[in-house]
Amino acid sequence: MKNRAFTLAEVLITIGIIGVVAAMTLPSLINNSQKKELEAGLKKNYSVIQQALMMYQAQNGEKLQGNVLAKHELKPIIIKYFDVLIDCGYGSGDQNEACVPMYEIDNQNYHAYYKTYNNLAMRFALLDDGQFILKDGSTVFIENAGGSLSLITVDVNGFIKNPNRWGHDLFTFQLMADGRLLPMGADGTTFSNETIYCSVNSNNIYNGVGCTNKALTEKDYWQNLPK
Repeated sequence: MKNRAFTLAEVLITIGIIGVVAAMTLPSLINNSQKKELEAGLKKNYSVIQQALMMYQAQNGEKLQGNVLAKHELKPIIIKYFDVLIDCGYGSGDQNEACVPMYEIDNQNYHAYYKTYNNLAMRFALLDDGQFILKDGSTVFIENAGGSLSLITVDVNGFIKNPNRWGHDLFTFQLMADGRLLPMGADGTTFSNETIYCSVNSNNIYNGVGCTNKALTEKDYWQNLPK
């Protein structure tokens, strides 16, 4: 009986086919894995923020209400209930202290790191009243200029890592007048119009701020993120 074996050409062809298949499928697998990580990070940070507010309530006997906070009051109230690695100041007026600085175009403040949902320039104005980095790397931003609008925004994988886009790894929550923490885009929140604030077709400088509720509730949200 003759021994049969693969020829060198057959081995090379097989390896070549495996390489082509891997090249075609690997990017998709990596992309899906990254999206799963971001989704898990969003859910984790939502829970972390809710726990911080619950600890405030337990210690003070009342819920923290978003409509009665004076300018820059929110950050020093809640930061003590987070596991903080670095306090980055307020991010506005103290750029030497800020971990995530801003830059100006025509006297309008923009983010040097972040883009909108569909990758356009985004305004800094909803994230400039406090920022700090948690020990897991997440970056928290506060909007609290006084009045009724009190927002907590989190970059779930930290500002150093991409994609650094609203609705991708940057998500915003609103502290309501009754003390509830609602994902932005939910009924009753300020930026609930998804055609403006969570749309691939919107040129609004805050596009993506209203995506948080969809990211938490829609099963196909993560598969349909714009490139």
